[in-house]
Amino acid sequence: MLQQVSSEHFQSLMKQHCPLHLPDGSRLPTRIEAIELRPQARLPENPRIPFNVMLRSLEPTDFIDGLCSLELPQLGRIDAVFVSREPPQGRDPALGYFNIVFN
Repeated sequence: MLQQVSSEHFQSLMKQHCPLHLPDGSRLPTRIEAIELRPQARLPENPRIPFNVMLRSLEPTDFIDGLCSLELPQLGRIDAVFVSREPPQGRDPALGYFNIVFN
């Protein structure tokens, strides 16, 4: 299923709420902040252009990283998506800033 996910699936969700289903079963409200295409990382045999999705939590969280699930309108629930936390770097340190890499 992850191979079917493309950056276009996230375009309609830009700046909208997209809850993450965390490994412990809880839901973390997040907002999609940016989508970054990574064409230089594309393998010749793979037609999909790799991309990153940047998320911001809408409430404080201790979640660091792990395999999560999320809902995409065109594909439904996507499981086993690895989400990693990034440092706040001048942003609100109480919130979580996350990155998802789709290669």
